[in-house]
Amino acid sequence: MKLYLGTHQPSWLGRNLGIPLLVSHRRLIGRRTFPRATHPWALDSGGFTELSLHGHWQTDAATYARAVRRYATEIGNLDWAAPQDWMCEPHVRARTGLTVRAHQHHTVTNYRQLRDLAPELPIIPVLQGQTVVDYHRCADLYEHHGIDLAALPLVGVGSVCRRQHTREVEQIMRSLTARGYRLHGFGIKLTGLARYADTITSSDSLSWSFTGRYQPGCTPTHQSEANCLRFALNWHKRATQTLPPHHPETLASAA
Repeated sequence: MKLYLGTHQPSWLGRNLGIPLLVSHRRLIGRRTFPRATHPWALDSGGFTELSLHGHWQTDAATYARAVRRYATEIGNLDWAAPQDWMCEPHVRARTGLTVRAHQHHTVTNYRQLRDLAPELPIIPVLQGQTVVDYHRCADLYEHHGIDLAALPLVGVGSVCRRQHTREVEQIMRSLTARGYRLHGFGIKLTGLARYADTITSSDSLSWSFTGRYQPGCTPTHQSEANCLRFALNWHKRATQTLPPHHPETLASAA
């Protein structure tokens, strides 16, 4: 497993940092040029922000697939990319006006579209829901369409960020692992990893940046540490040192 450091700064991809990064599509879209990645990285689709702002995806699957293909070609070293999934948090559903089942249907449909449009790209499926039953229903929906999740290198688990430290999410992760899935938990912080790091392959978190907002800048040019590379790398080092020793490959990244 890998420990991805989430960042708002695409330029960090070109820095020889010695660690893999996770960057959002929303930070890359519209750029005319990209840095060449010196290490493996992953792409978040930015779906949480997209749905929260607009109540739907403004970008269609074909356009997103072209963007991911460009990132894979021009930046290089792309480990995987998230699809245009539909989060199921209550406030997101209030914005879309749709049910959990509808969000799951849109998520699975988009993954199938992207797989057909760009089978060569490492786009991963993502499970969405709220309860344990929801996530298994979403998994069954993928399986119904002939997608063998257990055969894939990684399966994302969304809509858990704000409750990642709870017993309910632990139950979700353990029950999905029992189906043979290699899981990436979106937004899993150290409090969640302390509960169930043994069950997942990877996770992502932007907690270092949120913490840095309230830290005075380390140089006169930094008003805070929210986008400070030194602060981020120190956080990453401390995070890896505090991960459970029996699961050294746990991965933390940003959404």
